Amino acid sequence: MTEDVATHARLSERQLDHESLVSADCDAIDAVSADGTASFLPSFEFSTAGLPRPDQFMAWHNSFAPMLELTEIDPKTANFTGRQRLWDLGSLVLAQISTDSLAFSSLPGHIRRDPVDHWTMTVLLSGQVRTDAARRAFTAGPGEVQIHSLGRPFTGVVDKSEMLMLFVPRDFSLETAAMLGSAEFSTLGTGMGRLFSDYLIDVANRLPMLNQADLPGLAAATRAMILACVSPSADHREAAKGPIATALLEKARQLVNSRLLDPKLGSEVVRRELGISRTRLYNLFEPFGGVMHYIQHRRLLSAYAALTDPNDRRLIFQIAEERGFSDGAEFGRAFKRAFGYSPSDVRNRGGGGIPVRPDLEDCPSEERLGVLLRRLQG
Repeated sequence: MTEDVATHARLSERQLDHESLVSADCDAIDAVSADGTASFLPSFEFSTAGLPRPDQFMAWHNSFAPMLELTEIDPKTANFTGRQRLWDLGSLVLAQISTDSLAFSSLPGHIRRDPVDHWTMTVLLSGQVRTDAARRAFTAGPGEVQIHSLGRPFTGVVDKSEMLMLFVPRDFSLETAAMLGSAEFSTLGTGMGRLFSDYLIDVANRLPMLNQADLPGLAAATRAMILACVSPSADHREAAKGPIATALLEKARQLVNSRLLDPKLGSEVVRRELGISRTRLYNLFEPFGGVMHYIQHRRLLSAYAALTDPNDRRLIFQIAEERGFSDGAEFGRAFKRAFGYSPSDVRNRGGGGIPVRPDLEDCPSEERLGVLLRRLQG
């Protein structure tokens, strides 16, 4: 370990007090202020401690099942220790994770299909992670940031480690999508990468002092830090011509929004309007899962807005049909995958929409990460 990495690891240990985070009083964090107007951000914890040894790894495996396949490296140990603490930040999710060593891989058949298709920005506080992706293998140690795409194939091994993991949805912003897409499957070993590491550690320390009203500002600050600190990986650098790509994406966004209800809207229409090749179009929308994935997601968001509009009392199938869904069952499945609720559930809330953390307190603790990731949206 180099001197600067070792120094950063020692600083991380002081900045992110492991014991204080684990023993934090969740009831105090969830408390409402005396005037009833503000509540601090709750956190949700899960641990394998106290479970029978045969159940410990299986519970840990199930917790990550929506995003990864986990394999135990040494099942003969006396215990498998895993612990996570989750914060729902509205447009982002942050997790503090401690784990014994294990192997991991992306899910077969998961690529670009499931809404749990986000980027992860992982800051190692201790231990080491090695990842093997299609184009490269890379390793991160304490103080370094790794970027993974859950929608692409990869495998890896993590030592006994502690980490912070930020989940960034593909619709967080056009600029962050372009930047993270150009840097996925790499380690941010630069000074700016270390700056992002320090930022995320500081955020984790201060979350117990924040409330819901602070989330838009936190999202804006995090977006700015991603854009400032992430740089394209070597094999993406030529393709990451920032200003041109951003201008094309903005034009594409305006086109999709203006013709969202047009049944003829598709990849060929977008390509023709942008005046680019099919290869360029594919590369441009690859961070979003492809053109049609992006269009469908925008249509689902539009349907969600219509269903929560108290002045729009059209039948659900009419709203779906207007957005290109001729099959009501297909629309219902796509909607529930994206938001975690059926269209009728949303409509029946009387226009109130889906709360930020619906029923997470009642959700089994090992399922909360999957619930949060499925509801994560830009």
